[in-house]
Amino acid sequence: MDHRLPEKAIIALGPWLETPVGSYVRAWQQESLDMLTADIFGFNAMQVGLPQINALQANRMPNKWLTDTHLPKDGDGNDSSRIVVVHDFAELPFASQSLDLVVLPHVLEFAEEPHQVLREVERVLIPEGQVVICGFNPASLWGLRQVTGRLTGKHFLPQNGEFISLPRLKDWLKLLNMEVNRGHFGCYAPPCMTEKWLTRFDFMEEAGERWWPYLGAVYIVQAIKRVRGMRLIGPAWTKKPAHARQGVPVANRIQKHK
Repeated sequence: MDHRLPEKAIIALGPWLETPVGSYVRAWQQESLDMLTADIFGFNAMQVGLPQINALQANRMPNKWLTDTHLPKDGDGNDSSRIVVVHDFAELPFASQSLDLVVLPHVLEFAEEPHQVLREVERVLIPEGQVVICGFNPASLWGLRQVTGRLTGKHFLPQNGEFISLPRLKDWLKLLNMEVNRGHFGCYAPPCMTEKWLTRFDFMEEAGERWWPYLGAVYIVQAIKRVRGMRLIGPAWTKKPAHARQGVPVANRIQKHK
């Protein structure tokens, strides 16, 4: 079965992030991802797709990679020497249980088989490894605008995205023995296209977090891979030195040739 991401959908999301509303989303996500990933420790971290967001910018792991289906353009903000190009996000070139952290910024929404991508992420994560997922919230004003846009032909968000509700995502994670640790909602402004109107609705960020916290246009979920019957003693990253991890040589060989 072909699990490739629709090329047009991926191409559409990048330019959308350069629009005023896309920049608004990107700024909130970058700040939130920096806060979430700064204190996740280990040796090996990977971002899957969307090089316009540097999801591992604040993380301090020694080995960090961006996995994408093509080389990013100049100015995307990621180190090109750390790029691992793949044909399919459902077939990652890392050994099982070799990564401490995986970040998925809006990848699942544009995958033809998102649960397959999530299964692959579970495979490459070590026990107690963590995954961070960004997504558009269909239960929001933006989600409602997107539904009406499909009827009228005037789309507010990239039209090929299949936005996943948070309860549905939690069910998928639970089936893979991934325990949701933290979650954040943001971007409470109405679906405005111009910077002028987005600025006018700045006050809604604080009001939204207080009065309607689950109606933010974007969410970020952090989950931990649990292994039944396993008991860790001490920090997980003291179990093996970095050079002993399986799977890392694949990415290292790619890095050295750059």
